[in-house]
This record gives sequence, C-alpha cells and structure tokens, in this order.
Amino acid sequence: MQPLLRCREIRLGPIPGLNPDPACRRGNLIKRKHLFIKMPLSWQIVALFILSIPIACVAWTITHEEVFREPRDYCVRQSESSRNPIRRKFFYLFTCEYCFSHYVVIIFLIITRYKLLYADWRGYLIGGFALVWVANQYMSLFGRLRLDIKRERVEIKEVEQQVAQPRPEPRKMPKAM
Repeated sequence: MQPLLRCREIRLGPIPGLNPDPACRRGNLIKRKHLFIKMPLSWQIVALFILSIPIACVAWTITHEEVFREPRDYCVRQSESSRNPIRRKFFYLFTCEYCFSHYVVIIFLIITRYKLLYADWRGYLIGGFALVWVANQYMSLFGRLRLDIKRERVEIKEVEQQVAQPRPEPRKMPKAM
C-alpha cells in the first residue's frame, strides 16, 4: 500500500460515470488533474451549458449594463476617435459582447481547466470556442427577451394613457319628426 501524501487530492463522493486513472484512486480519493480529463462526454456537455451562463453574464454586464457605462463610453470614444488603428481595435473589444466574450472565456478556461472532447490543448481550443458560441446564444436570447419586455411596457403605457384621457361624450342626434 503506497502512501498518497505526494498526490494533490480532493475528497469526492461517488461520481457516476467518472472513471479516473486507477493509479490515482483510493476509495473516493481522485487526483485533481484527472477530474476534467476523464469526465464523460455527457458531463462535458452539461458543463458547457452551465459554464456558459456566467460567461454570458459577465460579458453582457460589462458591454451593456449601466454599471459600466462610463468605462464603456470611454472605450467607445477611443474606438471611434483614436488615430492609431491598433488602439481603436483594442478599445472596440470592450464594447462588443461577442468580442469580449472571447476574453471572458479565456479567463474561465484558466480558472476551471475545462476541456471538451480532448485531454490536451485541443480540448481547450474546442471547449473555448464552444463556450463562446453557447454564451453568445444565451446573450442573444437575453437581448431578445429584454426587447420583448420593453415593447410590452411601451404598449401597456400607451393603453394606460388612452384609458386615462377623458373621452368626449358622443353627440346625440336629434330625432327626426
């Protein structure tokens, strides 16, 4: 029996479908580096859709919401008025949710070490582009939802204004004799 003092390990409960390297397994101890590599494809796809939610949230918030309006306005001004084309492109990246989501995905790939289909650099590449695509689909759905909600609010306001205005009473026609 070998001691596991040298392995960086985490305690996990039983994970159905996860088959880590037998050399790294003792009961419910699994080496950290094998956690995502040996993940079944179904779990990878679930992780793809779950990880895309915070990526879309961060990218949308920074590129659209009022919280970051001042820095975004500065970036818009710089992207439109700078004489240096590299500087224009750099600042444009912070105003476009699609462009910015690539950088958010890179940060999330570093943090989570998410890989899709392959256990090497190809898994990072495929997983990164898949995360960008799914996150942008989420942002498109969210943008459409917000647009529909805004349209409904405008329609409701118009109806409320029509109801609030007093209607002139219809004129009665004199009866012909």
